[in-house]
Formats: sequence, C-alpha cells, structure tokens
Amino acid sequence: MNIDSLIDNILESYDHYGFVNRNEEENFPNRQNVVSILTDLQSLVFPGFRTAEDIDSINLRYVTGQKVNNIIAKLTREIQKALIYTVTKTNGDTQHITESHCFKLAEKTSFALIEEIPEIRRLIQLDTIAGFNGDPAAKSPEEVILSYPGLEAILVHRIAYFLHINGVPIIPRIMSEHVHGKTGIDIHPGAKIGESFFIDHGTGVVIGETCIIGNNVKLYQGVTLGALSVQKDLQDKKRHPTIEDNVTIYANATILGGNTVIGKGCIIGGNTWITKSIEAGSTITQGKENN
Repeated sequence: MNIDSLIDNILESYDHYGFVNRNEEENFPNRQNVVSILTDLQSLVFPGFRTAEDIDSINLRYVTGQKVNNIIAKLTREIQKALIYTVTKTNGDTQHITESHCFKLAEKTSFALIEEIPEIRRLIQLDTIAGFNGDPAAKSPEEVILSYPGLEAILVHRIAYFLHINGVPIIPRIMSEHVHGKTGIDIHPGAKIGESFFIDHGTGVVIGETCIIGNNVKLYQGVTLGALSVQKDLQDKKRHPTIEDNVTIYANATILGGNTVIGKGCIIGGNTWITKSIEAGSTITQGKENN
C-alpha cells in the first residue's frame, strides 16, 4: 500500500467518524490556544512567578498592558468559537446566530474577566496565606506560589469559575482538565469555593460541579467531594456536598451527596466515608462521631 492510499484511508475515517476541528463554521475551541491563554492569565495574576520575564518598576505597565491585550484578543476568539459551536449544536442550524453577535458577547466576557483580575488576585492572596499558615513545611508565601500544586489548581479554578458562571461553554472545562493533568487535582469549574482555601499535597482530590465550599476550608490528598449517583438525568440537580466554614478534611475522606452538609468547624478524619450531614463542631474518625 502506497502513501496516497494510507492518506485516503485516514481522510475516509475523518468523514466517517467525525471529530475534526476544521477552521470553518463548526470550529471548536483549540486546547493549545486555551492553555496559552491560561498561562498568560496566571502570569498576569503572579507577574514574574509563572513565566520567565524581566520585570521592573519601569516596564511593569508595558508588560501588563501587553498581556492584557494578548489575552483579550485570543480569549475573545476562543469564546466566540465556543459560543457558535454550542448554539449550533443546540439549535441544529446557524440561522439563529451570527458571528458578529457571538464576537460581541465573547469580547464583553473577555473584558469582564480582565476587570475581575484584581478580585481574583485578592482571593488568591488569601489562598496563598492560608497555604503558608496551614503547612509548617512552607518557608514563605512565595514558596507556596512557586511550588504548591494546590495553589495552582485553585488559581485556575477561580479563573475557570468566573468564565463558567458568565455562561462561557467548554473553555472553563479545558482549563480545569489541563490543571487536573498537571496536579492530579480535579475541580469542576462549577464548584463554588470561598476564601482562604487550602489543598495540601493535593494528588487525587476531586471536587464536583455542584459542591459548595465555605471560607477557611482545608483539604488533604485523596479527598473526594462527590455525588451519590451519576445518572445523567440528575445533571441539573445539586449532587455534591456543602462544606461550611472552618472545616478540615483529612486524606482519602469521601463525602457524597447533594443534601450532605458538613457543619462549621468540623474535622473529618482520614479514610472516612460520609453520606449524611454532620453537625457543626463534630469530629469524625473512621465513621465515629465525637462532638
């Protein structure tokens, strides 16, 4: 078999099975582009920490302006593609949409995200301090920023969550799954997370879409905040637990169910399995409750 025949077979599979991201009306957001945007956003939040760049008091405004313009241009294009693709799939045709309308929505959202950066920086600063104060091994907040996978996962989540609640399809999930692959921490963009959140070690942590987490919550590795059922018809229901303020959940604990509430100040021991609400101030170890 010659090269042309091999190529023809591959092209035939494209027609038969689909999943080709053509630069046409059904163009899907590009993963590499989204990851590049995410890198720029992380660098905008932590200048000089995430990428190799020379920053001083003289050029900081220029460097920041360059990043902002790059992010808006690239993110607008990817959001536009996501909107066109999603509406097309929902309506079955493109008669109800125009590229210019989706572009305006995409550009508005991109500007809104940039406007939100100071608030994201405020939140991630609190998360950084929570990491520093919560881990005796941390020598400085800067060490947490540079090296802790939990903080990186939280930062990406705060960006993805903003896009998610502002109606951006697909792109927040690309961001969350990218950092999931890097850190082993799986946070759905829909999860609502309060201030001063710390994930220690982090590998194997799973936080579901409808999870609600309060302020000053600390998780260790292997914690699952999941659903009791994965039936598709429950996708619009609250399936994941609520964790109230000042809760600590130790390694490999599993907490399941949309009606499950872990009350304020609880301590959940390692390897516990919880499917019912726990009163505030309780300590749970291996399924035993100690108020």
